[in-house]
Amino acid sequence: MVRNVHERELPVPAGPFVERIQELWPPLWGKQEFDRPLGVGADGGHGPIRYHCTEFKPGESITFAFSDGEGTHTLSASGNVVRHELVGNFSLGARLRWALVIRWLHDACLEDLFDNFERAAGREPATPARWSLWVRFVRRMLIRRRPARV
Repeated sequence: MVRNVHERELPVPAGPFVERIQELWPPLWGKQEFDRPLGVGADGGHGPIRYHCTEFKPGESITFAFSDGEGTHTLSASGNVVRHELVGNFSLGARLRWALVIRWLHDACLEDLFDNFERAAGREPATPARWSLWVRFVRRMLIRRRPARV
């Protein structure tokens, strides 16, 4: 099982940021889009990552299940703390991809999102997220491999 947690304390109540996930999504990670307004049943994702909304409590939490059925990720708020938790029962191949590539990209994306939350809350992050050499390398390799869009 894979479990990955990110938390950030904001200078304001964190609840409203649950609904602002699309608005504040970092554009360098692919636009977060859904087939309908954010809520239970919405299908979508960002870039090649696909998921659907299984639970939504405005001002509290939103949970998405990965389209392949191997896990969930939840964005939640409690007081001034915003939290993201990914839990997955991944296959062996998916666990290897997670360990070698996806985890690093996921962590960088989440920290960019939380930086955006913090800025939207009126405070510049004390230590803004910086992509590691590995994240920059993997992103460069993935972008080169994508077919050109016509």
